[in-house]
Amino acid sequence: MDKLLNRIVWLVILAPAVYLTLVYDQLPEKVALHFDLQGNADRMGSKSEMITTSIFLILMNAAVYLIVTNIYRIDPKKYAIENKSRLRRMGFAVTVFLSLLLIVIIYSSVKGDLHFGFRLILAAVGLLFALMGNYMHNIKPNYFAGIRLPWTLENEDNWRQTHALAGRLWFAGGLLIAVMCLFLPPAYSFAVFIGIMVIITLIPCVFSYRLYQQNKKNKA
Repeated sequence: MDKLLNRIVWLVILAPAVYLTLVYDQLPEKVALHFDLQGNADRMGSKSEMITTSIFLILMNAAVYLIVTNIYRIDPKKYAIENKSRLRRMGFAVTVFLSLLLIVIIYSSVKGDLHFGFRLILAAVGLLFALMGNYMHNIKPNYFAGIRLPWTLENEDNWRQTHALAGRLWFAGGLLIAVMCLFLPPAYSFAVFIGIMVIITLIPCVFSYRLYQQNKKNKA
């Protein structure tokens, strides 16, 4: 599976460049390059700026993938190598998301529809978090990915229990974000997105700290 991902990931990263090349002649002279929270274009630019922006985002996408999939090499934790496969799959998921986002931006510019699907993007981010949650419960202690708190890093059992909870919350919360953001107005969608993100982030942290305090009392 990892070998397959490693082969096709560069096709995924370069897909927006290929698509932009195919439709470049169809682009209007002025294209949308930035959008507000309601999904409306708030900055226009030339076709050449679209090329520059696309190149930047493609390079950033490649850099993110390379960093995520190789970060285990400098991790001093003894389980670092065991995270190699999980990090590769998480990096691939992020890469697919970023490439699809750029393709949607280009597509919107070609069609002349300057109202960007902001709710769709939030829903896609929710699905990305659900996917991350699916991998999170298996990730081993490390300094770069996961709930990296002093008490999770110093205690393997705390790390395991915290990430088991976080994995379930991220999966359920991500799916909830995806469903609600598809049906709510943009302003409410953003509020729901932020609210759920805060909840699924804070609960594992609080749980981890309480577990740490409980272990301290048991050892006293």
